[in-house]
Amino acid sequence: MTDAVFFDTLRHGLWIAVVISTPILAAALIAGVTVGLFQALTSIQEMTLTFVPKLAAIVIVFWMSMSFMTATLVAFFQERIVPLVTGG
Repeated sequence: MTDAVFFDTLRHGLWIAVVISTPILAAALIAGVTVGLFQALTSIQEMTLTFVPKLAAIVIVFWMSMSFMTATLVAFFQERIVPLVTGG
């Protein structure tokens, strides 16, 4: 395996990681900003108030996008990793 193939595979793998993690991170960001805005408007400064809505949003988005994540990872492994390992 040449350096170019290695770095291209590494670059592609990192891009897949970014694409897969984007929905979960976006949900956490939106939930955090929403709860933070609610806290600022109502002057409720409870530290644990942000945890439960963020966790719920992350779990819901993860459950909804699990098939997309699995399909993306399987395609990456079948198209990139397996041919490199088998030499074909």
